[in-house]
Amino acid sequence: MTTEEQLIERYGPLLSLVELSELLKRSPDGLRISLRSQSEFAEQWNAARRKVGRRVYFRASVVADLIDAA
Repeated sequence: MTTEEQLIERYGPLLSLVELSELLKRSPDGLRISLRSQSEFAEQWNAARRKVGRRVYFRASVVADLIDAA
C-alpha cells in the first residue's frame, strides 16, 4: 500500500491543518507559523494547500509525495 493510499484511507482526500500537524508530529500553531514563513518548507507544503470557504485543507496526494520525497 502506498503512502497516498494510506493517507486517503485514514483521512480522506483532504487533510485539515490539525490532521496534518498530527501526521507531522507538530503542534497546529507551530505548523501554522511555519507555513506563513518564507522558507523552502513553507513553499513545498503550501503547494498542497487548498481553501474551501474559510477553511484550509491539504491534498493527500501532494502530502504523500512530500513525505515520500523526504
